[in-house]
Amino acid sequence: MDVSRRQFQWQLPRILRAMSHSHFVAIDLELSGIQSRPSYFARAAEVSKQKQTLQQRYEEIKDAAEKYQVLQIGLTCVDENLEEEYYTLRPYNFFLNPILEEKLDIERIFAYQGAAVEFLLDHGFRMQAPFLEGVPYLSREEEAVARAIEQSKRDKLGIVDIQIKSDDVEALTFVDRVREEITIWKGRKGITPDDYLNISPPGHAIAPYTEQGLNSFQKRLVHQLVRAEHPDLVTISRPGFIQIVAFEKERENAIKKQKTKAFEEKVAKQVGFRWLVEGIAGGELDAIDPKTFAKTGNDVPFFIDLNEARRDFDSSKALLKSKRTILVGHNVLTDLVNFYKCFIGCLPDSVVEFQTKIHEMFPMIIDTKYLASYGVSGANAKSGLEEMDEVLSPMEAPIIKTHPEHQNYAITTRSHEAGFDAFLTAKVLIRLASKLADEQPNPGNAQTLPAETPEEGGVYVNKETPASSFLSAVEDEKSRRQATTHITRADAMIAKVAAPGVKKYHEVPGRRARFNRFDLLGDNSSEDDDGENSDEKEVLLDFEETKDSAKKSMMPPWEQTAFWQTYGNKLQVNGTLEGVCILYDQ
Repeated sequence: MDVSRRQFQWQLPRILRAMSHSHFVAIDLELSGIQSRPSYFARAAEVSKQKQTLQQRYEEIKDAAEKYQVLQIGLTCVDENLEEEYYTLRPYNFFLNPILEEKLDIERIFAYQGAAVEFLLDHGFRMQAPFLEGVPYLSREEEAVARAIEQSKRDKLGIVDIQIKSDDVEALTFVDRVREEITIWKGRKGITPDDYLNISPPGHAIAPYTEQGLNSFQKRLVHQLVRAEHPDLVTISRPGFIQIVAFEKERENAIKKQKTKAFEEKVAKQVGFRWLVEGIAGGELDAIDPKTFAKTGNDVPFFIDLNEARRDFDSSKALLKSKRTILVGHNVLTDLVNFYKCFIGCLPDSVVEFQTKIHEMFPMIIDTKYLASYGVSGANAKSGLEEMDEVLSPMEAPIIKTHPEHQNYAITTRSHEAGFDAFLTAKVLIRLASKLADEQPNPGNAQTLPAETPEEGGVYVNKETPASSFLSAVEDEKSRRQATTHITRADAMIAKVAAPGVKKYHEVPGRRARFNRFDLLGDNSSEDDDGENSDEKEVLLDFEETKDSAKKSMMPPWEQTAFWQTYGNKLQVNGTLEGVCILYDQ
């Protein structure tokens, strides 16, 4: 489901409700740029040298996140029905609008990476959509800055007085005239709260003053004079003139309350998409007024049952607080860093501190790339998102349904659209977790067997490991767990495999012959550690013989500690010494 700026406000309670009842939520981001990588030749020259550390990779991603913009975000809420043994998916797709409300007095600077734009355009991305249809957002840090600025305005802090030069005769004459008018007005007997004095241009005969009224410089002089010399008076700016009235506490409190309300409404509207982030992160949602659910993005009201809306909203808030959301992504470290910068604020300098902070927000994060790569070397792991989905799709169980109101991706393919990739990520986790649990009751005990020396141009994919087992099928369960399948590389654009015991194979188009780092924007490529095999075509094997031995299997429950201790809170980071980013010490 595409959710635009105009639809967001009335869709907000529905999405929060879907999140609150979700078994997990899958995410994906599309970015205006990613971390720069060395050229192919520069990388080739580095082959013999040491790999990056996790800290170095994090610094690269952090630098890019501080420069570039999240243009689109996809969420898929997944419901689990244990009684009838099926999952229901609700995918959402949002453009994000980087433009801020001008009256908040904060600034947001961002950039576009040329090659990233080319990549997005090649995949049908509409570059104008974030600005025309995008949902606004405000990070926690930006909101704090906006509130500090507003408070200083109310307290009249930071106002610098104008220092009139001694030779500025016109300004000095104007101030003297205003001072005299105020003195005469205050000298009248019995000024009431309804009395006022208007300060307007002295006359058209004097050149600096025109029919347009006081200019901004003159208005500042009036405000400054009254503030400094007449604390019992208040100035009110009007079009073309300044009105001066007696200070009245009740009236001033009412005006202050009105301004506060207007400011809070602006902030709440600008926070926009971050309300969903607060929902899945267990943050505060109390500032949302259910009355706003009855307005479109253009503030056009429509009828809702307000009592029912409040009850539903309160229920969603309570569930989101009591049941922390499980977050799922594919090759998700880059997305998490950009997610944090976009919606939370400044990124910590240390990857260790980032691991701690993101884990505080999301106690369980699952990276489907880690599941697919578990126990397999980076060169052997075939874990592109679309590839994994295609290989796993023949599984008859678990049963996956798409909600009737969210059918877009059930009938069309939109590669590198954030909503679609989040949809694929959800499907992959359900099927892969179920399959791994069936094949490896004790995943923590899995070992990678020593690789034999392959013939020239070949690699071995070890079937004992949970990750590689999903890439092919053999005739029976026992031999499939013990066999080692030899896959030969060919220089041709499509390689063909005829391995013993394999009933069927199909060809899947590989990546571009030229390494393109922008494939990482959609996280659909299989990332090589050193980029040596970037021009290969990959061959994936179907599950012809594993189409279910009649049993309906489901994902392991979150309470199955051993399974999720093995696969949860670990993010695949190929090309680093550590290889994995662990979000907390298991």
